[in-house]
Amino acid sequence: MFLVTLLVASLSLAKPSVGQKLVQDPGVAGPPIELVHLYNDQWPTGKYQPLCQHTSLSNPETHLLKGITVSRTGRKFSNYPPGLDANNTNDGTNGRYTVAELTGNNTERPYPSAEFNNPPGGAINYSTYPATGANYQNHLIGVQSVVLDPLDRLWILDTGRALTQDGTLVPASYGGPKLVCVSLTNDTVIQTIVFPPTVAYADSYLNDVRFDLRSDLTESGGGVAYITDSSAEGRNGIVVVDLGTGESWRHLDGIKEVRAERGFVPYVWGTPVYFIPGPDQPLINAPQGSDGIALSSDGAELFWGPVGGRNLWSVPTERLLDRSLNSELLAQAAVRNRGERGVSDGFETDTNGFIYAGNMEQNGILFYNPVNSTTTTFVRDPRINWVDTMSVASDGYLYFTVNQLHLSPGFYPGTDRRTRPFALFRAQLPNKGSRVLLV
Repeated sequence: MFLVTLLVASLSLAKPSVGQKLVQDPGVAGPPIELVHLYNDQWPTGKYQPLCQHTSLSNPETHLLKGITVSRTGRKFSNYPPGLDANNTNDGTNGRYTVAELTGNNTERPYPSAEFNNPPGGAINYSTYPATGANYQNHLIGVQSVVLDPLDRLWILDTGRALTQDGTLVPASYGGPKLVCVSLTNDTVIQTIVFPPTVAYADSYLNDVRFDLRSDLTESGGGVAYITDSSAEGRNGIVVVDLGTGESWRHLDGIKEVRAERGFVPYVWGTPVYFIPGPDQPLINAPQGSDGIALSSDGAELFWGPVGGRNLWSVPTERLLDRSLNSELLAQAAVRNRGERGVSDGFETDTNGFIYAGNMEQNGILFYNPVNSTTTTFVRDPRINWVDTMSVASDGYLYFTVNQLHLSPGFYPGTDRRTRPFALFRAQLPNKGSRVLLV
């Protein structure tokens, strides 16, 4: 009793003096982040604009932006997926587009053309029951990612899926899920690879893509693409594409390392984030599987991570390229746990060999160093919330979108709490890092 009384007495004397400060989180770290572009009326990975070749960003609606990629000459491209924001869904009359080139003064234009972004009758086929994604191979339905390859060609990854106005994500139809290559020389489509339903299932959600164009990888000599399937409803996995033949196949299909962790709850700005899977549906934990993806700087290892988990995973690419009888067993046996990297969406790689990943729970971006298996803070800033897509450019900067995804209607409490504008930032890479070119 005496000791307790003495302790209370001593604590009562420890009153803070005027002007006394406690240590606190500084809130920032790493190189300064620079504002590059403001999205005033669309959500990066999803947007709406009137159907025209040039438009200012002045529409009062809020739309989601997802992807960003920067060419060698500094041209910038974004995409706005209707699979994540119903405001981005083209209904055949509203002129909404899913891919844009960013131009000066915070303006943009549909890319590669307004017509290519405008499927006849819209992105959703309501003549089927239930409604399905439109099956046009020569029009964009619901683009989730835009990425430039080592030859500076723009590849557009189309999920073939879109949200109805009540928030229902319709399944894809054959012809909708595809990979489209556009030449930046003349802004025309030069290749379209349509995924069969055994590779892109109706409930797949093809999320992000990386390219290795070295000619010795396949017999065709055309290089390969690696794609994550992040579906919240179906099987997750890694899709591999032979760019020379157009053939595609799946590996690591449905294994636990590509799926969301049961019971996982991410935190953004100190708030737990729960998902609303559809109209009148109960809350669920983070359901997204394999999402972010990055190739090692030598192309020998593929890295990925689910949004619904904090671990970083990898597998040797030789295991993904193998299509022999035992190839899936060998691929699963070769998966490696690289440790925790926080809650991430997009990934990237630079010539340092670092694997960059967003860390929304820390308002920042980190990188994993394969040389010593450590993770290091790259940047932190109070303006960073949901880092969605990243792109390493030839100018030595990492570009990344911040789009407030966790405040969109698909998350509890089901209301749109996003505030315009959304932002594109950049930060200078360490050690004069730059874009990796596997060609």
